[in-house]
Amino acid sequence: MLLHCIRRRLQLLSEKLPWYRNISKCITRDDSSDETSLLMQLCAERYYISSEAFHTRSCTYGPLGTELKKNIIEQWTSAIRSRAYVFGINTSALSITCEEPVRIVDIRALKEILNQDSFTKEEASQKIQKLLKDSASVRTSLLQGALQQYTQALELVNRTLPFGLAEIGLCHHFDNQLRHSSSCSFEVTESSLVWFCSPRTSSQWMDYWAHQRLQWWRKFALGPSDFSMCNVVDEELREGTSHGVKILYKFPWGSETLETLWSLGDTQLIKTLQGSCINLQCRDGRKSVVPHVISVSANVDQGMLAYLFNSLQLLKKTDSKQKLHQRTVCEGLLQEFLEVGISTWPGYLDTMSLSLENLHTKYDEMGVLFTVVVSESTLKSGLLLVRNRDTTIRETMHISEIKCYLLKYISASDNI
Repeated sequence: MLLHCIRRRLQLLSEKLPWYRNISKCITRDDSSDETSLLMQLCAERYYISSEAFHTRSCTYGPLGTELKKNIIEQWTSAIRSRAYVFGINTSALSITCEEPVRIVDIRALKEILNQDSFTKEEASQKIQKLLKDSASVRTSLLQGALQQYTQALELVNRTLPFGLAEIGLCHHFDNQLRHSSSCSFEVTESSLVWFCSPRTSSQWMDYWAHQRLQWWRKFALGPSDFSMCNVVDEELREGTSHGVKILYKFPWGSETLETLWSLGDTQLIKTLQGSCINLQCRDGRKSVVPHVISVSANVDQGMLAYLFNSLQLLKKTDSKQKLHQRTVCEGLLQEFLEVGISTWPGYLDTMSLSLENLHTKYDEMGVLFTVVVSESTLKSGLLLVRNRDTTIRETMHISEIKCYLLKYISASDNI
């Protein structure tokens, strides 16, 4: 028999996500440290972010953080590409349109203009405007690249709807999405699905993808209720959009957007691919229509931060008095078992820290028939957990019943 005291039970997130470690820390009741700084420190200590990232507040991932990000991307790709007629694309990080607000400027050329005392204010302004115009612009989303590849994709699907173009790549965000403690630079990894569908079914597809995406985020979460969905208010709708949906995560400072879905109609497509609408048309039954566009885009780095916060568990540190009470219960049960001839291994004396599942494996190999677990709740309710090695069934029973239960089992075995 085995008597093992569990002083603290941690729910391991790896049971739900093999590639996602639970991040936990014991705290005392008067610990008032900032939760965000605590998480960043833990992530640095456990190789999710580099130590430089903790001090410089930048998104530089460590070995485990790199693996976590890679697995999130793989899971996203698997979920999106599992549908028929979703094709992967790879577009240039340099923007194909001059309308993008972020540009790469040669700082030396800019300094040279500013340091020229011979230029008047108007001349300097003209020089700077020309420098900005000649500078390469970088993309702020993956939408434009997908729209540009629309006509080429038509041949793959024989001009039949619906179909989608999916991509993951770097974009540059300049807005306030990263204003809080995500601590990332404005260069982010974005995942994008651009879905082309019939105008007749666009609202149904919008609802479908919104619920699919929320379900996907919750699938891997330790606390799924922290992920939610809401409609974009009319004041925040982009030009040419009829409807928008946000997938949100409840961070300590408030809810932030992880993923956004836009119902764009056909306006963006026609604007991007200027020319005859006939060349843009697809078959919708017997009709030929210009498809409506649904854009689904997520910030992968923000999603990583959400999962890390979701895995953080602040546990109350068990005081020494409570540990003493648990040990007293264990010693009492040990003495009670030995007095009636039940061979018992005092597992509570083991100093090696192992998970409950690893302990079961260890004692199964030792030939221990029953494992009796005394937890913190035993001190309050008197209930403990009993596991049978042969059946692996776990039963909850009162501490006053355990001796009779074991003796009854031994007696039955002797009569066989």
